[in-house]
Amino acid sequence: MRSTAGSTGGRRHVPWWAFAVAGVAATAVYVAELSRTTSVLAFAVIGVGTVSACFAGPRRFGAQPRAAWSLMGAAALCFLVGVVVRPWATTQPYPRDLLGDAATIPGYLLLGVFFAVLLRARQSLERHAVLDGLIVCLAGGLASALLLAAPAAAVPGRPPAESVLAGLYPLFDVMLLLLVVNLTFTATTWPFSLVTLLGTMTLMVVGDIAYAIIGVAGLTYASPLLDVPFLLAYVLLGVTALHPSVAQLNRAARRPVQAWSRRRMSLLGPAICVPFLLLVLVGGHSPAYRLSIAVGGAALVVLLLARAVSAVQAQVAAQLYSEHQAVHDPLTGLPNRRMISAHIARLVEAAPPEGPHRVWVCYLDLDGFKWVNDSWGHDTGDQLVIEVAARLRAAVPAAATLARVGGDEFVLAYVGEQAGALKLVEEVQRCFARPLPVRDTEVVISASVGIAHAAGDPNPAVTAEALLRDADTAMYRSKAEGPGRSTVFDVSMHDRVRERIELEVALRTALAEGQLRVTYQPIVDLATGHPVGAEALVRWEHPQRGAIPPVTFIPVAEDAGLIGAIGTWVRKQALSQLARWRADGTVSDDFYLSVNVSPRQLTDADLPLIISAELMQYGVPARAIALEMTESVMMDGSSVTARVLFELRELGVRLLVDDFGTGFSALGYLRRFPVTGVKIDRSFVSGLGQIVEDEEIVRAVVAMSCALGLSIVAEGVENRRQRDALAAVGVTQGQGWLWGPAVAPEEFAAGWGAAANRDQLAAGNS
Repeated sequence: MRSTAGSTGGRRHVPWWAFAVAGVAATAVYVAELSRTTSVLAFAVIGVGTVSACFAGPRRFGAQPRAAWSLMGAAALCFLVGVVVRPWATTQPYPRDLLGDAATIPGYLLLGVFFAVLLRARQSLERHAVLDGLIVCLAGGLASALLLAAPAAAVPGRPPAESVLAGLYPLFDVMLLLLVVNLTFTATTWPFSLVTLLGTMTLMVVGDIAYAIIGVAGLTYASPLLDVPFLLAYVLLGVTALHPSVAQLNRAARRPVQAWSRRRMSLLGPAICVPFLLLVLVGGHSPAYRLSIAVGGAALVVLLLARAVSAVQAQVAAQLYSEHQAVHDPLTGLPNRRMISAHIARLVEAAPPEGPHRVWVCYLDLDGFKWVNDSWGHDTGDQLVIEVAARLRAAVPAAATLARVGGDEFVLAYVGEQAGALKLVEEVQRCFARPLPVRDTEVVISASVGIAHAAGDPNPAVTAEALLRDADTAMYRSKAEGPGRSTVFDVSMHDRVRERIELEVALRTALAEGQLRVTYQPIVDLATGHPVGAEALVRWEHPQRGAIPPVTFIPVAEDAGLIGAIGTWVRKQALSQLARWRADGTVSDDFYLSVNVSPRQLTDADLPLIISAELMQYGVPARAIALEMTESVMMDGSSVTARVLFELRELGVRLLVDDFGTGFSALGYLRRFPVTGVKIDRSFVSGLGQIVEDEEIVRAVVAMSCALGLSIVAEGVENRRQRDALAAVGVTQGQGWLWGPAVAPEEFAAGWGAAANRDQLAAGNS
């Protein structure tokens, strides 16, 4: 039989159902007793196939732990040797007649270790489960001893060892059956392999009890029919190992059941009743029987009491753990928001209403945490949080309380004077002066801190929530000013927060009601003054407040999650307009339109497909579109962003780095990503002809861009002096007020149309 040869060596793996059919057929041949040789061969086919299946099947399906199934294979081999040897051994004189038992008993031990390893892998081996096993085994052992072993020992002329073994086998099976039943306690659904494994143990119990019964009559072997349960147990064991669900046996589908569950009591109830039943059945045989029953019953009572104590202790421990988890952060062990809120309320209640001592709340948010999370993954982010928590714990004095209230947010609560609170903030900031070791590298981050304070108050819960809210508001103000800042809350911040909320609501309305519009600013060739492109810029005209500059509403759109919708709307408007200009001859075929794209949009893996569909919809070639992005996009570290950029470039659109020079400006990033050009920031252009350093920076950018084959556009060109200086260092394209502001599409077409603007351009450049 090739039941397990297919797992390695390229041979076909015999499926579990084929093994089952072959096993049942071999069992029928064995029972038919056609000949001694035929019976031995039939049993050998089943046994060898099962042993091979235990070694190869679980390995093929990746069942864990692998050592457990090696133990099972060794146990099956021991049982095989024992069953094959037993018929011959029973004809031999003592002690050779025990050779079958000498092979079988180690098999039981190996099987017990197999179940113990499997239960440990499922995290299911608990103290009350062990006590359950002892109670059931003691009851089973007592019944086995008095009903089977003792009568077998009374058989005249029989060696004591044989009598003891006759009673021990059922006890072994009770222990193993209990272990496999414990597996069922941690399974909401029973995989097929668990069912067949339970069937294997049940058949072994039936077979051993049958042998024990004939042992009472003084026999050690009676008929091949007594081996049928063992043969079928072998078949089921092989099916267990060959079925794909064997890989699920090491995984608990849910937490273990409670100590006093109905299923556990269904095992314990009969076990506790055993002494009473034995007293009725065999209690009158002799004083020794009654003494054994009494000792066994007393031991059961002791174990039951120990189990009750264990269950109560486990319940108390679980309750304490649950209460601790409810108010503590699982990652760092620090108090969570619920606990720190209650603690701040107690501090407010105890604080004096007047005087220098106040309750201070510091709200910390890690700067750069998202970058670490996106670059190295959430596991690394968790390690960073743990390291930060450890440093803060060491720096914070005992008088202050530290809590983690969010992914990268911490809160400090402190009672004292202002000088002490500010000193505490300095200690906190000092924690980030040194790099933090994470995995195999070190990262440097900072923390933005918001600080709020309050005196004692008769309504502490409300004040505590207000302190947390105000400190959070001050923290966001710190972030807006730059990383590593600290800000003390003042009432005016509420007005700014309210204004920001109102602005967000108005922006949503503007997007829905069409208050936004797209304007176009020309990008010209410095040598000829002819327009080579234009940048599409969004403008917002509020009905009451008038024009709201992009520098005001774009950050709000980013925070509110509206930037994607606004970006998509602007892009569609620009493509539609470019299509009309190309159709009516307003612009030439090589004219391109530049559209800003936000870092958040570039994390959308579907963006290349979306833009491709839009280009087809409006009939605009990809080369006529340039997408402008900030330098921070290249520092994002996200694999999704990088893939999106490469797919956009494969699509044929241009990729420009906006405001170049104000961020990271690393040559390595320009080489790594498929950008096609850079836009020199206006802050460097404004100093040309006056500030030597600005001219050197622009010259370096031009040299680097030329070396990489990148196009160059200078932003913010306002006069001819700047234009001439840019042209002198090799900049080819410019954009700025020298050629006019961003205007409506009709005005752009009228002033810059290909058919009407050449004379104006020539005059403007003379």
